This record gives sequence, structure tokens and C-alpha cells, in this order.
Amino acid sequence: MTTGVPSALRIGPYPVDPAVVLAPMAGITNLAFRKLCREFGSPTSIYVCEMITARAVVERNEKTLEMMSFDADESPRSMQLYGVDPATLAEAVRIIVGEGWADHIDMNFGCPVPKVTRLGGGAALPYKRALFSRIVRAMVAAAEPAGVPVTVKFRIGIDDEHLTYLDAGRIAEAEGAQAVALHARTAAQRYSGQADWTAIARLKEAVATIPVLGNGDIFSAADAVRMMAETGCDGVVVGRGCLGRPWLFAELQAALRGEELPEPPNLGRVGEVLYRHGALLSEHVGEDKAMRDLRKHMAWYLMGFPVGAELRRSFATVSSLVELEDLVGQLDPTAPFPRDAEGPRGRQGSPGKVALPHGWLDDPQDPAVPHGADVMHSGG
Repeated sequence: MTTGVPSALRIGPYPVDPAVVLAPMAGITNLAFRKLCREFGSPTSIYVCEMITARAVVERNEKTLEMMSFDADESPRSMQLYGVDPATLAEAVRIIVGEGWADHIDMNFGCPVPKVTRLGGGAALPYKRALFSRIVRAMVAAAEPAGVPVTVKFRIGIDDEHLTYLDAGRIAEAEGAQAVALHARTAAQRYSGQADWTAIARLKEAVATIPVLGNGDIFSAADAVRMMAETGCDGVVVGRGCLGRPWLFAELQAALRGEELPEPPNLGRVGEVLYRHGALLSEHVGEDKAMRDLRKHMAWYLMGFPVGAELRRSFATVSSLVELEDLVGQLDPTAPFPRDAEGPRGRQGSPGKVALPHGWLDDPQDPAVPHGADVMHSGG
């Protein structure tokens, strides 16, 4: 496969080549994982940190400030914010750009988690067109003096009866966003079923002056090439497809530049990457916390490989780098990469009715800030 897709994507002043963005994922895209993805991929792609709550920034929450750390050579430093109040979000942006903490700010309107949508946040909010407009306008105004671009990520809508993405794209464009990204599912779908890439194509037709990025069901380099070819989108946002597979960014780079794809790693190489992940996490948060955090990645790294149940259990309870090194040494280094491991990974869940505030759907032009939604949630 050597089908290249030319990249001319820019996010504000930053060229993005190849046109690939690592999606922010709660509990995943910390400094260590982003560094690992960048080691495989292009330093001029974009790797977004875990979602940050705007109110926590304003209140200088210590744990949140730790989550906002970036590697010394990471550029642009890309941060995603969550919030529902234009004033709080604007203040958070002023603090971030004033302290020089980020070079690019993305806005999360894609979270489908019930505890978020129930309060009018995340994927529920774009239904309120006037409030959505106020938020984007306030963030852009706060970021503009520092030359920091603001982008917006959202879903198709709340459910099939309440689609919001075309209005959201046009509003974001009109209010000064530098790009929009569409996760081509509704909030009701959560992560189940198939992403509707035709919606990305329709958004690309509706939004003419800023880049449109596509997100949803990119589990291989071929998927990225196909999405760009079928939808005309300007770039791809990759989330669950790289869980336990940071080398996907090397494959994406090759495919989008028309180069020959690297050979998929055998189990020996996967073990090396897994250990590297653990070492980077240990440098970042300390060995004890790093090993507890790494455990959730084990099933993703070992997916489809011939690894016995007892050894898998040992990986899932690893407690030190020395132990991790020993476990990696017990893997069969010659086992080839299983082709069926390229499919969906990570959370999928089942579709369901979206929890919304009482009367939320009554007036899409109501500009009122939803009560109590500015809490410290994570999701994307």
C-alpha cells in the first residue's frame, strides 16, 4: 500500500504533516503515551493531552495542573478543554495563554458520558446553538492576542432525531475557530456501531474556509486513507485505534505520504514497546503509579497474540519495572503480529437514550448556561 494523500493541513500557524491528530483520551493521552506515539509518528502531527476541565484551571487544581504537563520538545503543545460557561472557559484560556502553557486549544463537545450530558455538557451542548456560539466566540477572543488557535470537536448530534453537526460547524467557523473535528457518531451511539463517514463529507461541504477533520473507526492506515478519499476531509483524528498500538502513527505517516508501510511488529518488538511505555510513565509519575496505570494497556498490547492466561494475568497485575522486564522476557519474541488485532479496540458499549437536563430540547436558541455542569468530569 503506497497510496499517498497530500497534506496541506494547518491549525493556525502550525503545519500538520501528515494530517494526523492523536485524540485526547481520558486516562490515556498523558505525557508518556504522547511521547511514545511521537517516537513512532511525525513530530509535526498533533498529539492532544488528556481533556482538562476549564473550572479546574481557573481554580488552579493541583491534579489538573499536573495533567497539563508537556514534553520539552513537544510542539505544538495541544490541550483540550471541557466546560459549559463562556466566562469560565474564557478565563481558563486567558490563564493558559498568559502562563504560556499551550500552543493550541481544542474544545470538547463530544463527550457522550451520561453524567456529563445529564447536566448539558459535552455532546449535549451544541444543541443550544446560541450558547455554543457564545462559548466559541469567548474562547477565540481570549486566545487571539497570544496567537493561539482554537479548534472545536463535536459529534453528529444527540441522536438521529436531533442532529447538530452542520450548525455546529458553521457556527464554529463564523466565530473564529481554526478547524473543526467531527466524531461521526451521535451521543446516543456512544462508541457502538459504525461511524457515519458520510456526515464528515457533508460537514466538509458546509464548512468552506477552515479545515474539517474526521474521527471515528480509524483502526488502520488504510482506514485513514479511505476516510480522506471518501469524505474529502483535511485530516484524521485517531483515538481508540492506537490503544496498545502506538506504532500505528508510523503506519499512518507512511500511508499518507505514499511510502511503503513498515512491517507490523512481532511479539518481541511489542514487548519492547510495552516496556518503553512503562519506563516513560515511571519517569513521569513514579514507578508505583506508572505500573498501576499501565495495567489497563496490557490487554490492548497483547490483543490477538498467543499469550497464555496465566501470563496475561501476571501482566495485568504488574507492580514494578523489574517485574515487567521479566514478564516481557517470557513472551515468544518470534510470534508474528496477528492480522485480526487491527480491528476495533477500547470501549464500545451499547447505544442508549441520552441523559439530558429537564426541558433541554425545548429551545435550541436558549443561551442560558446549564446549572451545575461546570464540574470536573473527564471523557471525550
